[in-house]
Amino acid sequence: MTRAVAVGLGERAYEVVIGHGVLAEAGRRIAPLLKHKRTAVVSDETVWALHGARLTAALEQAGIAVSPVVIPPGEQTKSFAGLADLTDRLLALELDRGDVITAFGGGVVGDLAGFAAAIYKRGIDFVQVPTTLLAQVDSSVGGKTAIDTARGKNLMGAFHQPRLVLADLDVLATLPEREMRAGYAEVIKYGLLGDFGFFEWLEANGAKVLARDPQALAHAVARSVEMKAEIVGEDETEQGRRALLNLGHTFGHALEAETGYGEALLHGEAVAAGQAIAMRFSAALGLCRTQDATRAEQAIAAAGLPTRLSEVAGHPFKAAALVRHMAQDKKAEGGRLTFILARGIGESFVARDIDPGAVTEFLLGEGALP
Repeated sequence: MTRAVAVGLGERAYEVVIGHGVLAEAGRRIAPLLKHKRTAVVSDETVWALHGARLTAALEQAGIAVSPVVIPPGEQTKSFAGLADLTDRLLALELDRGDVITAFGGGVVGDLAGFAAAIYKRGIDFVQVPTTLLAQVDSSVGGKTAIDTARGKNLMGAFHQPRLVLADLDVLATLPEREMRAGYAEVIKYGLLGDFGFFEWLEANGAKVLARDPQALAHAVARSVEMKAEIVGEDETEQGRRALLNLGHTFGHALEAETGYGEALLHGEAVAAGQAIAMRFSAALGLCRTQDATRAEQAIAAAGLPTRLSEVAGHPFKAAALVRHMAQDKKAEGGRLTFILARGIGESFVARDIDPGAVTEFLLGEGALP
C-alpha cells in the first residue's frame, strides 16, 4: 500500500509517494515527466551497489535509458569540488534542459544532485528517490539544495523543487542502525516543533520505528512528510514558518562544522543534540518548563542519540568557536543570532535578535570551554 502526500506549490506542486515496493514503480511514475526516454541517475557508491540494479530494471522496464553517475559517499562530497565533478560529468552526458536528473541516495546525494540540477544550463528538472530515513522525512522534500563550505554547512545552494519524490520504505532495510537513528532525529523534530500528539506517539512507538516495523515506520514517515509539505506549501523560501524546520539545526550545524562534517558526527546526530540543547536553552531563558526540556531530552536519548556536548564526538568544544559558526548561520542578521526555540513540546517559534553573549554563557554552563 502506498500513500501520496501533495506538496502544494501551484503549478510546481508535486507528490511524495511513500510505501513499500515504490522502487519497482519508479519507471511508470517517472516516465510521464520525461520529454526524452532517458535520465541521469546520480547515486553514491554504497547505494548504487545495494539498489542500483533494482532501480535500473524498473526504469528500463518503462523504456527509460539510464546513465548512472556514481559519486563517493559521505558529507565531504557535498562540496565545491564535488559539485564541479558532478556537473562536468552531467555535461559529458550532453543532457539538455528537457532531461531529468534522478537523485538516488541519502541527503548528500539529494542536496548535491538537486543543486546541480538547479544550475545545470540554468535549471533542469529532477526527481528525488531518497534511500535514508533522514532523506525520506526531511531533505528530499521542500526543494532545499546546497553544498557545504569551509565556513559552514549548506551556505551555497538554491531553492529548486523536485518534480516527484519516491520514498520506498523497503530500502531502509539495508540502512545501518546508526543511520536509522540519525534519521529518527528528524522524525522526532516534527513532534517537538508542532505536533504534541505525534511526539507522544513517538514516545510510545519510537522503538518500533527504529526496528523498522512496517506500520509504525509508514506512519512516522507519512506524518513527518505531511507536516513538512504543509509548512513548505505555506512558506517555500523560509521567510517565516518554514524556519521552524530548523529546530536544533543552529546548534547542530555549529557542532558539525567543529567536527569537520565527517563520520565522527552524522548530521542527524548533530541535530539530535542540537534539539536537546535548544530545549534546554529555551528553559534557561524562561520560555518553557524545565520538565518539557527534560522530557524532550529523554525521548531523544531513548533512541540512542546524543543530547549533551559531552556525548558528541569532538568534545570538549569551545563556546566562542561554536558561536562564531552560529554567526555564519543563514538566519543570523546584523550580528544577532536567530534560533528556533520552544514554549513547550509542540510549540516552537522563531526567536530573533538573540544576544551572542547569552548563548556563550549558556554553552559554558553546558560544559563548553571558554
